[in-house]
Amino acid sequence: MTTDTIAAVSTVLVATAADHIHDEVEASLGGRNQMVRVTAGSEVLKAVREHDPDLVVLDLQIGNMGGMAACLDLRLEQRADRIPTQRVLMLLDRDADTWLAGQAEADAWIVKPLNPIELRQTASDVLARDAT
Repeated sequence: MTTDTIAAVSTVLVATAADHIHDEVEASLGGRNQMVRVTAGSEVLKAVREHDPDLVVLDLQIGNMGGMAACLDLRLEQRADRIPTQRVLMLLDRDADTWLAGQAEADAWIVKPLNPIELRQTASDVLARDAT
């Protein structure tokens, strides 16, 4: 799979309180895509309902709720058929957080610091898995 898959994305929801993380994600995944940002985990579900993103990027540290809780919230809402299936990419602080990301049912994760090429490829891989 090539990184061209990311070009099919029209909306990427980024949930982070850190401006530098948002800037890095936007630089890597922006371009032809609409970027939507929220700065608190409690805003993620509302933004998903409002913008119907193709990809949700959750930072582990998102203010009042956190990335893990926001991911679990999305999965619970999906199972209740209140929102469509979401593709979630989580940005982790350390390798030990990968177990938690798996428990939260994230589709993929990257341990910071972010590498733009890895971020773009991982996002493409997540989108390609859903398309098959």
